[in-house]
Order: sequence, then structure tokens, then C-alpha cells
Amino acid sequence: MGLYYLLFFENIAHEEVCVFLRALLRHLRGPIIALLDNSTTHKGEPLEKLRRQHPRLTIEHFPSYAPDLNPDEGVWSLAKKELANSCPKDVDELMEDVIRSINRIKASPQKLRGCILQSELPSFLC
Repeated sequence: MGLYYLLFFENIAHEEVCVFLRALLRHLRGPIIALLDNSTTHKGEPLEKLRRQHPRLTIEHFPSYAPDLNPDEGVWSLAKKELANSCPKDVDELMEDVIRSINRIKASPQKLRGCILQSELPSFLC
């Protein structure tokens, strides 16, 4: 089990999603199943092209309007709780705080498992 992320300062588009998926392909061996929400940035020809180029990559989408199925919601909830009382001086310090918070979650198998269990994903994924 692992948590992989890439943060951007601006809104993302197809290319940024592909950058992230290419990083996963470089970092992980074997088949990869990416579970994405239904954002328009998570669909379209650039992602289909990437999927065709890398047969070990499977892209699945959560049903529309189903944040309760997305373990990512639990990760962000934990991160926001930790960041709630912080007072960064600038955007760079805020980004450092966010990264530090996410890395603490990433380092905790219990927290990651909790994010999956709190979602309503099928139990075989837990």
C-alpha cells in the first residue's frame, strides 16, 4: 500500500495528469490501476494515448459525484485537520506544510488503511 502524489500551484490539465501517471510508471513495477475521479482533466485523448503506450496502466473512474468512495478525501481531511491551526508566512511555507502533512500520512500504514476503510470501496481493496 502506498500514497503517491504530485502537487501543482495552478489548476491542472491533461498534461499534468499524464506527468503524474508517467512518474508512477517509472517508479512502480508491474500493473498499475489508477483510480481517478470524473474531472475532465482525468479523461480524454492524452490519457487514452498514454494508456495505449503503457499496457500495464489501467485507468478506472469513480462514479460521478461519489466522493465517499474516494480514499483521497480521507487523506485531504487528515491533512486539513493538521493544517487548520498553522499560520504560514507565504505560499512556499504553506506548500512545505502541506507536503510535510501528506508525508506524515504517507508514512503511516494505519492512517492510509483508515482512509481506505472510511471510504465505501469494496472490502477486497482493503
